[in-house]
Amino acid sequence: MLAFVRGKLAESLPNQVTVDVNGVGYHAFIPLSTFDRLPQPGAEVRLLTHYHVTDRDHMLFGFLTSEERDLFRLLIDRVSGIGPKLALAVLSGMPVADFKDSVIRNDVAALSRMKGVGKKTAERIVLELQDKVGVVETWQAARSAKADHDPSRQAQTDAVLALIALGFKQVEAQKAVTELVKQPGFDAAASTADRLIRDALRVLNY
Repeated sequence: MLAFVRGKLAESLPNQVTVDVNGVGYHAFIPLSTFDRLPQPGAEVRLLTHYHVTDRDHMLFGFLTSEERDLFRLLIDRVSGIGPKLALAVLSGMPVADFKDSVIRNDVAALSRMKGVGKKTAERIVLELQDKVGVVETWQAARSAKADHDPSRQAQTDAVLALIALGFKQVEAQKAVTELVKQPGFDAAASTADRLIRDALRVLNY
């Protein structure tokens, strides 16, 4: 599985790029949010990737940030009826932070204004992310942690979000991270999100 590609940006279009990695061209589909921040062709670029395999296609998707890739995976894995193309349309339609805020506020109207996302799909996104996945509570916690400038709390919420993106439910992801935090000798100042994710996976027997 490809986690990222790094090389020279050979070609870029609003919905796709080609990255030259030591003479091999990797073609990836991208959202507009990534395209808008790409360097000029010829410069070095690093894209986080998602390799999507079906019976009919093998497709590579690229993102500049983990937030974009996590939301993409969340949509295609956890919301019924949303495939890669529609997930890219969502990321192209509004910034990740605005999307999360719209889901938190049940703003179906804002979501349905995105190209390719009608009212029924917007309602399904809100319903399934809130009720089935339970990710909204963690998004709210992450927003509060940023507002309070609390690095330790931010690392914990980032770890929970990463676990949700990996397929765990919000309740079990939050429980695993909370158990780690309560362990004797836990050093909040030294605990990064990456370390919490690794330790939480052990708690979850993954």
